[in-house]
Amino acid sequence: MKIVFLGTGAAVPSKTRKLSSIAIIRKNSGEILIFDAGEGMQYQLINAQLNIMKISKVFISHLHGDHIFGLPGLILTLRMYQRTKPLHLYGPPGIKQYLAAVNSIAGVLDTQFELSISEIGEGIVIEEKEYVVESTLADHGIDTFAFSIVEKPYPGKFFPEKARELGIPEGQLWAKLKAGENIQLPDGRVINSSEVVGPSRPGRKVTYSVDTRPTKSIVLLSKNSDVLIHEATFDDSLLEKAIQTGHATAGEAAKIAKDAKVKQLILTHISTRYKDTSILYEQATKIFPNTIIAHDFLEIALKDRK
Repeated sequence: MKIVFLGTGAAVPSKTRKLSSIAIIRKNSGEILIFDAGEGMQYQLINAQLNIMKISKVFISHLHGDHIFGLPGLILTLRMYQRTKPLHLYGPPGIKQYLAAVNSIAGVLDTQFELSISEIGEGIVIEEKEYVVESTLADHGIDTFAFSIVEKPYPGKFFPEKARELGIPEGQLWAKLKAGENIQLPDGRVINSSEVVGPSRPGRKVTYSVDTRPTKSIVLLSKNSDVLIHEATFDDSLLEKAIQTGHATAGEAAKIAKDAKVKQLILTHISTRYKDTSILYEQATKIFPNTIIAHDFLEIALKDRK
């Protein structure tokens, strides 16, 4: 799994930070999941050299412009690229109305591919064979969701030398054993997967939370995440402004990471007032040392859990 930050700014774009959007690329399939679609995010996808035809799902946290204005452009770009595979959109109540309004003028929904739009609540948003996406309500004044993508457990490590000792020929039988299936050999012997495969390994977890005040629900959603991507619109000296606008400070984001026992914190949704983000970094790392500040096109590759 790899995370690519397409936009890390807040409210308005700058020369160095475009508006909120991240891509999560699934390693084996190449499937791309998009979280938020700030204005111009399709340009960022191209500049990041990502294959936009691999996008399968888009998750929108809330309906403020800096998180949704890139969505019509993305849909139109996919139409121009002659996409035929379905695209699934998930967002808060009102996302259907928003796209219908844009469509009434610009015809963005007039696509040759199926466009599935789901208005979501808290809980499991989707469950696929290899992962689940969950959501919880954030605190931003309007319906706003934080998301976690949670991989299901991986099969354990395969030991080829044990398979050879048992006389199992390479090929389909090895593949079945790796997938956790038991097999029967031509001589009648039944080989259990556990004889040649180690214990299953837990999947990885990434949580994405922007435009919110700190909440217990986000701590619970983030629990034991490999990576927590959290907004840090302001530094701690602007706490009152953060409260007024429904945002979080760097220190508050770090406190969530600490309470949730995550492995790494990545701060994003940075106000344009911070040309130098060192103050955000210093405030966060005092509470949660394993913190970095995201920048546009930052790539984070997640290692398999052992």
